[in-house]
Amino acid sequence: METKKKTGFPQFKKLLQKHQNFVIVTHWSPDGDAMGSSLALCLFLQKLGKKATVIVPNDYPDFLRWLPGNSKVLNFQQDEKKSLKVIQSAEAIFTLGFNSYKRLEKLGTIRAECKVPKILIDHHRQPDSYASYFFYDVEACSTCELVFDFIAGLGKKNLIDKKMAACLYTGFMTDTGLFRYPSVNYRTHLIISELLKTGINHHDIYSAVYDNYSYERIKLLGYALSNKLKLVPGYPVAYFTISEAELKSYGYQKGDMEGVVNYPFSIKGIKLCALFQESGDHIKTSFRSKGKIDVNKFARAHFSGGGHMNAAGGKSTDGLEKTEARFVNEVKKLF
Repeated sequence: METKKKTGFPQFKKLLQKHQNFVIVTHWSPDGDAMGSSLALCLFLQKLGKKATVIVPNDYPDFLRWLPGNSKVLNFQQDEKKSLKVIQSAEAIFTLGFNSYKRLEKLGTIRAECKVPKILIDHHRQPDSYASYFFYDVEACSTCELVFDFIAGLGKKNLIDKKMAACLYTGFMTDTGLFRYPSVNYRTHLIISELLKTGINHHDIYSAVYDNYSYERIKLLGYALSNKLKLVPGYPVAYFTISEAELKSYGYQKGDMEGVVNYPFSIKGIKLCALFQESGDHIKTSFRSKGKIDVNKFARAHFSGGGHMNAAGGKSTDGLEKTEARFVNEVKKLF
């Protein structure tokens, strides 16, 4: 299985010299890494004198709205007409933090129809072959790591200022579980030291993301831990199921369940965690694992998803009860 694919920097340099108008797109329900990498790249391209616009398929959590450049982001779901106009004028499109048009929902169909060059920057396994240029490595801890390497490889690391560094640091921090996941290595911390040299305050960035929860979100977390956490008897597996009605009863806002899937790892012996969250006509699924348990393969095989070996997601249209029953049955086979 291919785990790394990178177009040569001479080709990237020619691409940037040739084109002036770029669009940057990231995946559905953008997280800290998606927004951090997209905005950092956008600010970098603008610093080169290029026109660059970030377009997201749908909304993202309020705790990411402080990020530099956030005010200029276009939301395709909310402003389809303006987004389409910007996409149609683009000379090249960067795709960050995803490896299949399926991750864009409706925006993916429109993107596929665009004949301009596409540049994939990502670290998820088994990417589709839609891109003309690749900067892809599954060993990277985040898309932000790849954006940093992309800028450095172009010989432009000196252009990374405080604003870009704040965006990149956010992606590193959120996509590594506060630097505790196995994907973190010595290089991760060397890059972080480079970002800190710009003058960013890592404490302020942490507070902006993690100390901005609403009262309702904390109550929802308490409810999930007290009433919705289940174990699979005889197996090192814990999971949550939560309905849309339950979410609404706590004034659910996008991002309120972020990170909840990881809490059961605090239980001794747990090696796989899952979260099943009802959303409209489907169930959003999130999987996390420890060691060599490959939830990427599990999500691809059973929940129309994928991701990383130890962190993946997907969806189900079977309803909450049937989805839960299928998960319990399949996860027993996994062990």
